[in-house]
Parts: sequence; C-alpha cells; structure tokens
Amino acid sequence: MNVKEVTAKSILSKSKVLDYAINPYIGCEHGCTYCYARYMKRFTGHKEDWGKFVDIKINAPKLLQHEIRKKRVGRVWISGTCDPYQPMERHTQLTRRCLEILSKHGWPVTIQTKSTLIMRDLDLLGNFEDIEVGLSISTGNESIKALFEPKCPAIEDRIKAVESLHSAGLKTFVMIAPILPEAEILINRVKDKVDNIIIDKMNYHYADWVYKKHGLQYALTPAFFDKKKEELTATLGQAGISYQFLF
Repeated sequence: MNVKEVTAKSILSKSKVLDYAINPYIGCEHGCTYCYARYMKRFTGHKEDWGKFVDIKINAPKLLQHEIRKKRVGRVWISGTCDPYQPMERHTQLTRRCLEILSKHGWPVTIQTKSTLIMRDLDLLGNFEDIEVGLSISTGNESIKALFEPKCPAIEDRIKAVESLHSAGLKTFVMIAPILPEAEILINRVKDKVDNIIIDKMNYHYADWVYKKHGLQYALTPAFFDKKKEELTATLGQAGISYQFLF
C-alpha cells in the first residue's frame, strides 16, 4: 500500500448527490473491483492499481474549519470518491475530526460507508440534530461478496452495525449498489433495522473481468436488473420498507 500525506486546497466540495461532499482521502484501501471512484486516477496521476494507494489529506479538518464559515449551510455527503471509514481512518481520525466541526456548526450530514469502524463514532453521531447513516451492502451472499469486495467487512458485521446505529436512534439506510447476485436476500435481514433502502444497478464496467472469470455475465444484462427490480420491489413491499430505485 502506497500511503502519503498531502495538503488539499479545498475539502467542502460541491456535489451532484447532495449539497456538498467531503472526502478526507484520495483512494481507498477497500479496493472494490467495481468501484466507480477509480476514475479519479485520471486526475491524480496515480499509477498504482486501485486499492493500492491512499493519500491522506492531513489538513482536511483545518480547511473545513475555515470553509464552513464562508459557505451557506447545506447537507454534506461524507463519501463520494473514498470510504470515509476505510482502515486508515482508525489512526488518522480525519473523518471524526471533520464530523466534530460539522456537529459544532449544526450542519446536516449523510454518511455512507462499507465499514463497521463507523461504530467508533457513535457517541459523536448522536450529537447531530440532522444525520442519516448508511451501510453499503451489495449482496446477501458472502461468497459473492468475496469476489467483488474481498477487503470489506463481512456482510453480517455490516448488518449488525446498521442495527446498532438504528437502535441508537439514528436514521439509517442500506445502499444496495451495485446490485449483485442474491441481493434480494438482504431485505428480510435488514428489516426493522433501516428507515430506507436505496438501490442501483451496475452502471460502469470496471468489474466486467470478475463477472467473466466466475461465469456471472448474466448478472450484467438488462434482463437480470429487470428481474431483480421486480423481486426487490415485491420483497420490500412485503417487508414494509421504504425504498428508492435509482434506475
């Protein structure tokens, strides 16, 4: 893993998803095969494979403290092009320090992660007046998960984390994106643990080689996504869970 400290020019960026986004890192140790964020390499100049480098924006909290005083209040997406709770966060605490600033100033926040490390900050998350926290889980099958995101926490551990967050009174969601085979079996496992489920298909082709290598090409077809949308809609309706499809 190539790790280096960098000085960022800005940290509170405009976002097409929410009002702003904060990414305390460039790159991600999780290195998921399908991750869209690897496009960042075109702009950062990294030659390493995705998942083999992380740049630590060491001045992120200081920048945020400065920028937050100048910009209008808006919802901040803590995610985007990296996982804010990737293993590096355990030591740097950049995400936590940024959250402390956002909480102090009363800004609304949406956090999205694949990591159970978020549980470390449960004490801080409870201080927000407006916060929602999401765990990304793309399949209910651990063997499928291992093919596409081998470095991420186990599915069951993520489900337990979202349950704990929900039990603590936080608004929680699960992000099923991209839809992988056996995603539908997640629904009943997260029932009563989430306020909402967001679902999207595979809109990029970085992991095509994984599908081909393991005979899963069928899971890239329009027919597969149509079928999964139908199955998930029925299961979500039966479970009484609010949901949103992004396709």
